[in-house]
Amino acid sequence: MAFSTLIIGYGSIGKRHTDILNKMNEFSCITVLTSQKGLPFKTITSLEDIPALNPDYLVVSSSTSQHYSQLEFIEENLKGKIILMEKPLFEEYHEYEIKNNQVYVGYNLRFHPMVKKIREFIFGKKLWIIQVFCGSYLPDWRPERDYRETSSAKITSGGGVLLDLSHELNLVQWLAGSIDVKHAVNENVSNLEIDSDDLLLFSGKTDGGSHVHISLNYFTRKPLRQIIIEGDGISIRGDIITNTLSLVENGMVSDYSWPDFERNETYLAQHRAAIEDDLSTICTYEEGLETMRLVESIRSFGKR
Repeated sequence: MAFSTLIIGYGSIGKRHTDILNKMNEFSCITVLTSQKGLPFKTITSLEDIPALNPDYLVVSSSTSQHYSQLEFIEENLKGKIILMEKPLFEEYHEYEIKNNQVYVGYNLRFHPMVKKIREFIFGKKLWIIQVFCGSYLPDWRPERDYRETSSAKITSGGGVLLDLSHELNLVQWLAGSIDVKHAVNENVSNLEIDSDDLLLFSGKTDGGSHVHISLNYFTRKPLRQIIIEGDGISIRGDIITNTLSLVENGMVSDYSWPDFERNETYLAQHRAAIEDDLSTICTYEEGLETMRLVESIRSFGKR
């Protein structure tokens, strides 16, 4: 079966999804909801056009601030569809129940082979600390665009590191379970010309007793994305940029690398998992909501 497909939004991530799906045999009749002209795909310009189109598979890759209203419209007007919401799920937590469709959230980092290896390695282990750092320079993200005009730069579009880089929050939840906030700093501190938050310093503790420290920012000039885990008899160093991993268990060192790995492989695997209802790795709607609960806990801490 080939799935008729609708992509909502044709920014950088929408274009990536469209290009990937267009090369997969599982997907056909690709349509894009956008105001852009001259695309090599059929286009529609309004949510109201969706019911007549009646796609099997929908990817919501619009600005985060639009996610809730768009999902609400789809849920009220379509049934039995598969929906992939780009991360984060919403711009703020919404207690919204899905009854008519199957919804997933696009935390594709879960499909990285290094991350899957870490999850396999720590299964059943007592973890003491999990430290995550993700820093890069926002103006370098999309060199062809003025960074000040991107959604990341604008609070009203759902920008800011807390939402934009919530991959790391979701990743730690997937690896170690729910997180209770102990301390959080979420502010705009740099000289970037943006009104969104560009720094998150977060400390918490998982239900299993692991201490968590996550640092995210928009202003690190040389990108760095690492995860460090220490536990009973184990030590882990993972680098998501170099695709390398060092595991130490009871004094024995194992090094792994994925030199030919490409990020699009995670998106491809995620789309296949969605249409096959393979829940082993993909982020479910409920898990996406749990990440939004953590986001709101961090925001609330900063207002104390």
